[in-house]
Amino acid sequence: MTFGCVSVRAQLSTDDHLAEPGWWPRRKPADLKEFAGNAACAKCHSRIAASQKNTAMAGTLMHASDARVLHSHSDLAFRNGKYLYQFKPRGDDTQFTVSDGERTLAADLVWAFGSGNLGQSYLFQQNGVYRESRVTFFNSLQNLHFTPTRALLSPHDLTEAMSRPVDTSELLRCFSCHSLGVQATGGQLDTSNAALGVTCEACHGPGRRHVQAMEASQLQGGIGDEEGGKLIFNPGSLSPGDSVDFCGSCHGTWWDTKQAHITGVANVRVQPYRLMSSRCWGDGDARLTCIACHNPHEPLSKDTAGYDLKCLACHVASPKAKPTKELPGAACPVATKDCLTCHMPKMEIPDMHTAFVDHLIRVVRPGAPIPN
Repeated sequence: MTFGCVSVRAQLSTDDHLAEPGWWPRRKPADLKEFAGNAACAKCHSRIAASQKNTAMAGTLMHASDARVLHSHSDLAFRNGKYLYQFKPRGDDTQFTVSDGERTLAADLVWAFGSGNLGQSYLFQQNGVYRESRVTFFNSLQNLHFTPTRALLSPHDLTEAMSRPVDTSELLRCFSCHSLGVQATGGQLDTSNAALGVTCEACHGPGRRHVQAMEASQLQGGIGDEEGGKLIFNPGSLSPGDSVDFCGSCHGTWWDTKQAHITGVANVRVQPYRLMSSRCWGDGDARLTCIACHNPHEPLSKDTAGYDLKCLACHVASPKAKPTKELPGAACPVATKDCLTCHMPKMEIPDMHTAFVDHLIRVVRPGAPIPN
């Protein structure tokens, strides 16, 4: 692989990784019968399974009828000029209506994407075609606003104001990050075997053979544990670059972001891209991967000070101390705590209506433009 000066930072696009052998997030399962399900994983990994169930990733896709956001708000509405968007509870369902003052279109929401911690977007069906709602729920607003990148200030008609059609290939991309087991049959989306949200096997790959081997090993007093362990994929064994790309399969790799031409403040939410663009990423370092700071089996920690120890895994703690091979980063001359507030500040992304931690690690100058 030759990419000149960016060969180490860039790694591969997700499509490149999916063309390689082995398990990778978003890969189309060859046979759903090869998957064991979370309950089987929990038999041996009960603590991890119980904790992971409480993460935002685990709740990133649900039937709209199960969406807490929709059931806990009875007055969700948004107006754009003459167009009024409303979500109205109707039993277990939620009816989505758009009116221009003369006509009204209505449909029941079918799928809810996102846990609701930041926001939640919706799909519904019309004449057998999935359509994406033009509006999204944002937690910071406690109300609806335009779905990110889907704002349409002057729609041609009521139908365009309400939603946009989503073809099968795009649906598969969406569902492959938010679930496991959704397939396309005859050009139609098949969600009948979907495991909703990010489950164990979404990252670790099909586990049926692993489960069978480990159960057999237990009957033999642990003989065969090592061989059984080889039958499941452990993302923790990846190189630093591949590890970040692994998370980037859904959160955006360096190349995914470049190919999508996501620039300016919009790419602040693409954490793998920003991290790999950091000067200190260098040739890749296990101390700088996503999982070095975030445990995917546990809810995201929002304790800023709690990340200081992660910074001190690379930086010396005292200005009097000299950097070493093990601690190549110099000490901060300004402060000794709350590193993130200065070097990874939160950046407001307008169409997300919230601020994201910028993973481009740097000395942030007041008033300086946001680097691409």
